[in-house]
Parts: sequence; structure tokens; C-alpha cells
Amino acid sequence: MIKILFADDDLKYSMLLKSFLQQHGYDVTYAGNGKKAWEQFPEVKPDLVLLDINMPEMDGLTLLTKINEMRNPALKCIIVSAYGDMENIRTAMNHGAFDFATKPIDMEDLERTIEKAVEQISFIKEAQKEHHQLEEIQYDLNVAREIQQSILPKQFPPFPQYKQFDLYATMSAAKAVGGDFYDFFLVDDNHLGFTIADVSDKGIPAAIFMAISRTVIRATALRQLSPAVCMKESNDLLCRESVNGMFVTTFYAILNIHTGDVVYCNGGHNRPVWIRKNDKVSLLPMTGGMALGVVPGLAYKEQSLKLEAGDSLFLYTDGISEAMNLRNEQYGDIRLVEACSSVKNQSPKSMIEGISESVHSFVNGATQSDDITMLALTYKG
Repeated sequence: MIKILFADDDLKYSMLLKSFLQQHGYDVTYAGNGKKAWEQFPEVKPDLVLLDINMPEMDGLTLLTKINEMRNPALKCIIVSAYGDMENIRTAMNHGAFDFATKPIDMEDLERTIEKAVEQISFIKEAQKEHHQLEEIQYDLNVAREIQQSILPKQFPPFPQYKQFDLYATMSAAKAVGGDFYDFFLVDDNHLGFTIADVSDKGIPAAIFMAISRTVIRATALRQLSPAVCMKESNDLLCRESVNGMFVTTFYAILNIHTGDVVYCNGGHNRPVWIRKNDKVSLLPMTGGMALGVVPGLAYKEQSLKLEAGDSLFLYTDGISEAMNLRNEQYGDIRLVEACSSVKNQSPKSMIEGISESVHSFVNGATQSDDITMLALTYKG
């Protein structure tokens, strides 16, 4: 119910108006002057105020100024004045009054004026409600982003006791939260597992499936399974958890810390870049595996390579290779390989920063359309 506060020093006239408004379904509170009306504001919390301009204690224009200082766009004021008092009416309208009525008041005209004000009040209140809901959603998204970031390893170097390798990784979501993730962990004292993945969707659904996927893959990998077996078992588990056809492309590899031997399995993910210190830079061969969470019971294959001292692997999601510039051109694999060549022999962190700068320069202000995740590993021997 709309609450109306009516301030006028003419008691007899005001009671007639109050009765008229109550008959039309409004909750009306009467105050004999502006001062009393202002004192009742905290208790009444009106939606609409009818103010007589000329009152002995705090006239309508003064009260109107005080109401405007509250900065409540949903609170509307209608000024009531003597017929022909255009100077005061003009002043009131310039000071934010919604509309005006002149005495003797035409009740039907006043009713239409109030109805217009109520429409505005309802519209603004609904907009405020939606704005509040959006703020709550944004707060929840910010919390979700913090939670998502907290589950990704962020300590670099991650294993300072091992001098045989160095690695660095970043994840930048296109929305508040994303579906990309990276991970790395010691499978045992001699082997480092590392992975990168990209869920098929973006936003909150992808973030939830991302958390599930990371947990499943890490838990499976820590059982000291080979990459191919880890992918097979993770796929079977994720097929049971997938909703609305969501899946995750994944690259998982195990590095022998002491020899530089790497065994990897690619489940439908982008081909990592092998940055050789004394040879050409190239994309790793695929292993023929499908993304995880699509078809249960699949067998996965793996391949191997040997990193020499100074060699690096650069892992990424398609937010890099498919980054678009303002001409709708993709960054692509060729530019990526060239960028990787330009950062050869640099630290993993410098590699990622250099490649990120290359992508940023290419898109040249175009909006990021997909999550961007990168992981660089250098074998020191």
C-alpha cells in the first residue's frame, strides 16, 4: 500500500482530502505543518508527500528542500498552492517537486496526478529492487571468483627444494568466474604432474564443473597412474557428473625430475608448444584422445618426449589461440609459435608475460571473449 504524508494547516479541508485518499486505498498520515511532517518522516516512511506551500511552521518549500537532501528517487512530492501562485509553483518544480495542484483542489485531477506519481514510484522501486539483486549477484560472483582463485596454486616457485625445474602459471577469466584451470603436484619424490584444462562453457556453470574436474583429475593422478590411465578413469568419473552436455578438454603430463623424460596424454586440448633451447619451436603431436565427460569407457593413448636442460613446455587454453582482434582475426597457432620463439631461454614467468603482451598487442582493445590460462615449465637438468 502506498503511504502518503499530507502536510497542510487547514484542518477541515485536510480531513476531507484525507478521507478521499483513504477511500481510494491509500495509507494517509496528516500533519498540521511542515515541522510536524518532518518529525513524522522516520516513523511514517512515506512514498508520496503532499505539501502545502504556505504553512506557519516550516513551509512546503523548506520541507521540499529537506526531502531532496534525502536523495531518495522513489520518494515523490506534490505541491499544493493557491490558484495563480505560479512563482512559488515554479520554484517548487525547479526544486524537484513531481507535480502540483492548486486550491480549490479538483479531486479527480488530484487523483490522476497521484496515480502518475504512484506509477513512477513503483517503477523506481522495482528498478531499485533489481539493482539490489544485481549487487547481490555481483557480490556472490566476487566471492565465487575468490574461491576459484584460491583452489589454483599460486605459490611460485612451487617447489623451491627442487632445482631441476621451474614453472609459472596464470588464469584470467573472461567473466567473473571461468572454466579454465591449471594444476601441478608432486606425484612422488621423482615425478611432477602438471595439467591444464578448459571446460566447454563459461561463467558459473563452467566454474562449478571446473572445480569438479580439477578435483577428479588431481585425485586420480595422485594414485601414481600413467597419464593415459588417469585420463581414462577421470573421463569415466566426469561422464557421471556432467550436466547439460558439459565436457572438459585436458592435457596431463608427468615429468621425471631427474631425467627430463615427459609422458603426456592429450584429451582434446590445444597442442602445447615445445620450446627447445637448441632447436626449433614446435607444437607437440596429439595423442588422439577425446575431451573428458563426453563418452564413458574410452581408452586414451600417451606419447613421450625428453626435455634437455633449458627446454620449456608452454601450455595454454584456446583463449590464447582464438583471441580475436577488432577485425575478427584469430591470434592462431602460427603467431603463438612465433611468440614462443621470441621468449626462448627466458624464465617461465617472463615467457608468460611476453606471450601475454603479444596477445594483448594483437587484440588491440578487443573484448576478451574467452578464459585465458597459461602454464610454462622449464627443465633445468
